[in-house]
Amino acid sequence: MTSMTEIADRLEIADVLARYAYAVDSGDWDRLDSVFTEDALIDYTSAGGVRGPREEAKAWLADVLRHWPGRLHLIGAMSIRFEGGDEAVVAASFADTLSPSREAVAADTSGVIQGGGWYHHRMVRTPSGWRSRELVEEQTWRTMR
Repeated sequence: MTSMTEIADRLEIADVLARYAYAVDSGDWDRLDSVFTEDALIDYTSAGGVRGPREEAKAWLADVLRHWPGRLHLIGAMSIRFEGGDEAVVAASFADTLSPSREAVAADTSGVIQGGGWYHHRMVRTPSGWRSRELVEEQTWRTMR
């Protein structure tokens, strides 16, 4: 039987994933500080990005994603496996769309990118709540116009 604590932990972890999506889509890079631990390792190499600490990943995202101001990340199926009381292995599917404009554009507009895959997190309980200590993006598909 699932305990109330585990249910609360699952809801909080889902909120961490939602904060991640909102931070990336809005360009609120400092919000990622509420997603990742200070010493987190973030790996975007499957998408052609960096692998490094939180601050390096934030700088890379800000630089690269400025070319696509219209962004939407959807987090889907989640698998959460607790390891002890204070660690969790999380896999969450994602789909994203990147657009060269925040305005309405034709469906065949050049520069629109869509893709998806899995986010693999190792999360830890901190005094501030659950945070990701490691993220590995597994990009499984991408289309570009």
